[in-house]
Formats: sequence, structure tokens, C-alpha cells
Amino acid sequence: MPKEHIPFDYYPIVLQFLVAAGFVVFAMVATHLLGPKLRGKRKDASFECGLDSVGDARSPFSVRYFMTAILFVLFDVEIVFMYPWAVQFKQLGWFGFVEMFIFLALLMAGFYYVLLKGVLKWETREDV
Repeated sequence: MPKEHIPFDYYPIVLQFLVAAGFVVFAMVATHLLGPKLRGKRKDASFECGLDSVGDARSPFSVRYFMTAILFVLFDVEIVFMYPWAVQFKQLGWFGFVEMFIFLALLMAGFYYVLLKGVLKWETREDV
């Protein structure tokens, strides 16, 4: 009994991958060939926001910086959960309203706890 030929259903995915990889290779080769070739001390120096680099790049950051960033992401993601609720607000009725009220109450309780712990208070070098 001969085996049936199974059609290759992944042609579009393979084609998209090849086009993307080809574009990357083309862009890298084109920028290398067409880009400026001038070198110099000033041109090769590190540049950041128009300011000269000062100090060690590996200086430690305060933990408060990371806590603020994590809290921002946490509360920002929680706000994303409100969008589907807002879209379906009329269909959810009072039950949906009470659910969102409980959700916001818990969210604000967490925010109040963060404020009580003083995580968002910044201490500058002058304050220490």
C-alpha cells in the first residue's frame, strides 16, 4: 500500500522566516557597504544623551529604583485588566461593577501598604 503524500502546510511560515532573515542579512550588508567609514577618537568615543561618560558604568543602583520599577509594572499590568471590563461594562451589569470594585479595593489596599512601607520615598544623597 503506497503512502499518501502529506502536503507541506508550513510553507507560509518558512517563507516568512526566510524573507525576515534575508532582510536582516541585506540590511546588515547594505549598512556596512554604504555607511560612513570615518574613524577617530571623538567618533569612536562612548556617547550618551549628549553628555560625556563619567565614572564606572557598573556602579550599583539603589534597591528603591528597582522596587519603583517593579511596582510601576505591577500596577500598570493591573490597569490592563480594566480594559476588557470597560468594553463589556453594560453586559456585565451590577455584578461586574461589584467585581471591579472589589478588584480595585484590593489593588488600592496593596498600594496603601506600599505607601506605608515607604517604598516610594526617595532619599537623595543630600538627605543621607
